[in-house]
Amino acid sequence: MAALNSIPAEVHCAQDYEILARHFLSEGDYAYIAGGCGRDSTLRANREAFDSVRLWPRLLRDVRHGHLASTLLGHALPHPIMLAPLAYQTLAHPQGEIDVARAAAATDSCLILSTLSGRSIEETMPHAGEARWFQLYFQTDRAATLDLVRRAESAACQVLVVTLDTAIKLPSLGALRSGFSMPARVVAANLTNYQAPAALALARGQSRIFQGAMAGAPNLDDLRWLLGQTRLPIVVKGVLHPEDALMLKAMGIAGQVVSNHGGRSLDGAPASLEVLPAMRAAVGPGYPLLLDSGIRSGTDIFRGLAAGANAVLVGRLQVYALAVAGALGVAHMLRLLREELEACMAQAGCATLADIGPQMIYRNKDEA
Repeated sequence: MAALNSIPAEVHCAQDYEILARHFLSEGDYAYIAGGCGRDSTLRANREAFDSVRLWPRLLRDVRHGHLASTLLGHALPHPIMLAPLAYQTLAHPQGEIDVARAAAATDSCLILSTLSGRSIEETMPHAGEARWFQLYFQTDRAATLDLVRRAESAACQVLVVTLDTAIKLPSLGALRSGFSMPARVVAANLTNYQAPAALALARGQSRIFQGAMAGAPNLDDLRWLLGQTRLPIVVKGVLHPEDALMLKAMGIAGQVVSNHGGRSLDGAPASLEVLPAMRAAVGPGYPLLLDSGIRSGTDIFRGLAAGANAVLVGRLQVYALAVAGALGVAHMLRLLREELEACMAQAGCATLADIGPQMIYRNKDEA
């Protein structure tokens, strides 16, 4: 079905867009978007982690002056819901990231545009609001990487988000079995003017993985180099281990996204929410941590904030809403998430984000 120009009556909560999206995407396209990596065990773990967290509400708290406002990396945020960088959104809708940017502007939401977006930085960012970040994948040619940075700076992006956990990407077996292949019309618009890297000639006995796919993977020297190339704050996405978090903080990385790439990186890795408390304990209370992977509701957002996140990134829900109703659908989904979070906060007795902490999570004596 073609995307609608109105909000479907069947949408009662943000997650309903996930259910409806099946009617607006082909079977293969839906399998690709919904799938993770390998057997999707981490994809399932993300949802199971959220569902396992029980909240511990308080009574008689005055929330009449409640709000969702906070400050992150020196910028005021009216709410903590950010649009995660998703590749190839023209797969779901012809306007792709342009419509997502319009929705972000309409809802005062921060847009994080992917290097692999179906619409370019120059096409997309004029439609975004003031809160605009750019997600960077290192290119094998440093000149191309630096040009992406300069383009993001020219588009008034406030932060660079460097993804480090998917140097090698394995598809979901479900997507492969569905027969999915990326349509020719869907391209990484930001990379069309860069020369494709030359194919590596492997010697006999060399690995397609180690000496092939991983040959161009970013390393510490690349990250140190990038820190010297821009004045924009750099946030690293894809961090799951406290020791990595401490190393990145010591290097001068401004913040981190606790993420398993929505289950698309290492299949079998822990849920992002599971490791978040340990990450917070490692980096301390004042360091910016964001949470990504598995969020489907305002209550999930509350759980993530209670576990230690300053803000959350919403991934698949945005592309599901985009497929159903374009910019209008994405804006409506964001409004629903915001209202779901407000309702959860009010019922839990939290007037502001500062009131949400680990004390709001119930643990029985066996878990303490």
